[in-house]
Amino acid sequence: MPAGRRVLVLDGEPGGWLPPGWEVVAQTGGGLDERLAAAFAHAARVAPHAPALLVGMDTPQLSAAALAEPLSAAGRAGTDAWYGPAADGGFWALGVARPTAELAARLLHGVPMSTARTGATLLERLAAADLTIHQLPSLTDVDTVEDARRVATEAPDSRFAAQLVTVGLKPEVAS
Repeated sequence: MPAGRRVLVLDGEPGGWLPPGWEVVAQTGGGLDERLAAAFAHAARVAPHAPALLVGMDTPQLSAAALAEPLSAAGRAGTDAWYGPAADGGFWALGVARPTAELAARLLHGVPMSTARTGATLLERLAAADLTIHQLPSLTDVDTVEDARRVATEAPDSRFAAQLVTVGLKPEVAS
């Protein structure tokens, strides 16, 4: 996916799995809401006039093609925020066209994470901030073995699906 900058916010050290061209930033302390807001604050500091898109690492079926159009120059026109809902009520992506530390805190601080209402609460805050929102496709994030099987079925030719088989798990059987 074309991007001006790729940043991995990580708790720990990256391994050999990290492709070249990524900047690694240490994850801050606090709850997930505070850590996500800090990631946007970092993006605003290092590239104050660039949009920022945060994508969770638990949606391996995500493809560059799914983001190419909404994040293209034409697709960004008139959009203030991008929101990717997760099937479990959370979210897999959040983007802001003009991120600031203040906006990130207003959107994320206090949002109850890992609940069935997390995504709805965030979407309500985006709307309350009077942001024009482009909704991305709903994806299943991988929180459980059942989720892993479902995602492997959705993306059968992916490295994720192949890795799942190597650990002895098989994708869901289509009914």
